[in-house]
Amino acid sequence: MLKVGVFGAGHLGKIHIGQWQQIGNIELAGFYDPDDKQATSAATEFGIRRYTDIDELIAASDALDIVSTTTTHYEIAKKCILHGKHVFIEKPLANTLEEGRELVNLVKEANVKCQVGHVERYNPAFMALGEQHMQPMFIEAHRLAQFNPRGTDVSVILDLMIHDIDIVLCLVKSPVKRISASGVAVLSETADIANARIEFDNGCVANLTSSRISLKKMRKMRLFQRDAYIGVDFLEKKTEIIKLKDGDAPEELLDLPIELANGEKKIISVQLPEIASINAIRTELAEFAAAVLEDKPTRVSVYDGYQAMDVAHQILKKMSLHNEQHNV
Repeated sequence: MLKVGVFGAGHLGKIHIGQWQQIGNIELAGFYDPDDKQATSAATEFGIRRYTDIDELIAASDALDIVSTTTTHYEIAKKCILHGKHVFIEKPLANTLEEGRELVNLVKEANVKCQVGHVERYNPAFMALGEQHMQPMFIEAHRLAQFNPRGTDVSVILDLMIHDIDIVLCLVKSPVKRISASGVAVLSETADIANARIEFDNGCVANLTSSRISLKKMRKMRLFQRDAYIGVDFLEKKTEIIKLKDGDAPEELLDLPIELANGEKKIISVQLPEIASINAIRTELAEFAAAVLEDKPTRVSVYDGYQAMDVAHQILKKMSLHNEQHNV
C-alpha cells in the first residue's frame, strides 16, 4: 500500500485526487492547499484530510503528487526529495531552468522516483503506436485551444506547446541543432499564439504551432518518415498509419494499389490501430505508483521533464529576440 499526499486542490488538483481514489494499492494521506475556499471544497467533495502544514503531509506520505502552481514546484519538490520521498510533478517541472537542473540533481542524489506529468505520453491515440518503428524526419503539430484566463500567467509555450515538445523529443531522440520561433501576445501579457521550428542533428525538422485564442480546439500531430505517414489526433483519440509497401495485391480492406511513374507497382497500406479506452491521468498516476512499488523506471523521467523545459525556454528566447528585431 502506497500512501500518497497531494499538493494543490485547484482544477487539476481535484482531478488528480479523484483519480487517485480510483487506483488500487493507494491510500490517500490527504492534501495541502493554502486557499481556504479550494481546500474546503476538496475536503468536502472527496472526504479526505486537509493538511495545513507542509511538513506534516510529507511525513504522512510515501509519495507526493505536486499539482500546485508552477512557481511552487521547486520548493515543494525539493523539500519532499530531501525527506527521501518519491514525487510526481505536474508539467512544467519547475519555473526556471536553474530550478529544473537542481531537481534533476536532487532526484539522482536521493535515489527516489520522480515522474513529470506530461500526460500526452499516456494519450490512447499516442499509445496506440505501440511498437511501431518511429524515425520521423518531418513533424507538424497544431495545438489550438479556446481562450481561458486560467493558465495565462505563463506563455502559450509553457502552457500548451510544451506537450508537443515533450512528444517530439521522445520520438526523435537526437540533439537539437537549431531553433527559430515567433509569437504574439493578443489577449494577455505573454504570447497567446506561437510557432516554433526545431531542427535536429539527425536532419529531422519539427514545426510546432500553439494557440490559446482559437475558435475551435485542435490537438493534432503529423509525422513523416521514409515510406510512411503517421497521424495522431490527441483530441479525437484517433491514429492512422499509412505506409508504402511492395506488391500489387491488396491484403487489407483499406489497401490501395498504385503504379509509380517508373511503372513500379506498390500498395498504399492504411492502418487504423485500435484505441484503448483509458483515462490518461489515471494511467500516468497508476504507472508512477507501480514504478515506486515495484522499483521500476518512470515513463517520463525528471530529466525528460527538464529537457522539455530547456527546449521551451530556448523557444521563448528566440521568440523574444524575433519580436525585438521586428519592433525596432
